[in-house]
Amino acid sequence: MSGQSVQVLTPGARNGPQRVEVIAQAVLATPGVQGLHAGKEHVVTYLPTRQVRGIREVEYGYDVHVVLARDCHLLLTVEAIRAAVQALAPGRVDVTVENVTARRRASSR
Repeated sequence: MSGQSVQVLTPGARNGPQRVEVIAQAVLATPGVQGLHAGKEHVVTYLPTRQVRGIREVEYGYDVHVVLARDCHLLLTVEAIRAAVQALAPGRVDVTVENVTARRRASSR
């Protein structure tokens, strides 16, 4: 994260839509994460112009639902997701793995 500033976001704080979008970016940047997933519970944050599937702010913190790569270490990846979210927004983070896929996301390199 060289050259990037980190903004700490607190649960319940009125940081607007940016809060969930920053958290989504951090989750998607975690190695092993293939994507966000709304799941059977329909975990979605509704923003004025779009939806962020797979992340929902709750009273105690955040629910995060993801799709992981088949070759990643499940427990380490879940802990990395939790740490990434907590670095931005302190509080409890519940991570649900909705699916595992063999496909790899295209690299940005």
